[in-house]
Amino acid sequence: MRAEERQHRILALVRQSGRVEVADAAVEFDVSRETVRRDLSELERRGLVRRTHGAAYPVESAGFETTLARRETQLVAEKRRIAASAAQLIGEAETVFVDEGYTPELVATQLPTDRPLTVITASLRTASLVSASESTTVLLAGGRVRSRTQATVGSWARDMLARFVIDLAFLGANGISRDHGLTTPDPAVADVKAQAVRSSRRRVLVGVHSKFGASSFCRFAEVSDMNTIVTDAGLSAPEAHRYSLLGPQVLRV
Repeated sequence: MRAEERQHRILALVRQSGRVEVADAAVEFDVSRETVRRDLSELERRGLVRRTHGAAYPVESAGFETTLARRETQLVAEKRRIAASAAQLIGEAETVFVDEGYTPELVATQLPTDRPLTVITASLRTASLVSASESTTVLLAGGRVRSRTQATVGSWARDMLARFVIDLAFLGANGISRDHGLTTPDPAVADVKAQAVRSSRRRVLVGVHSKFGASSFCRFAEVSDMNTIVTDAGLSAPEAHRYSLLGPQVLRV
């Protein structure tokens, strides 16, 4: 099998599974681990995968984006720790924006229910989850619903957010890079996220370590726009420090 064909098949496997181990790929394609590492290095150079700790994760792009169903099966323990830690940052905030995505959704389930709170979100699932609390007022942004994420996008969602001054925003990203900032595959999603950043007094980014160093298609914010980044310990301490030099506090949980 030629290297180009093998790399194409490795990429398909990574995108299908959400992650591939070097050792497993070597067995799958009957090649050495070093060959797999070279293939993954080439795929990473082309911005298609993100390598970390003997494995590789897919980079979401204009042509590829994972579904919520897939996100619910990947690094779940890490995402739950991130969400619990991020929710502790709410402080005295009375109005909170919760972004689309699985990790922000987990944050929403950790928000206090013993005091009045207004939650603004573009996520249909998040709106349904938090509306069960009598003390929580839910404002759901209107617009076109993306089937992949069950969230609204478009000018209606963006313009609604533009009318608010929000105390705190919990944001997600498909890629987090010191060079390219916070990115997502879809321009319509980026438009809503960018407005949430502009409308919020304080901004917390939540994301697992595999998203760091990756860049998707559309930038919606700079790392310096975030007040806090909450991630897991899979992001090395030196790399976390490099991100903190750009402005935000970086918490590894």
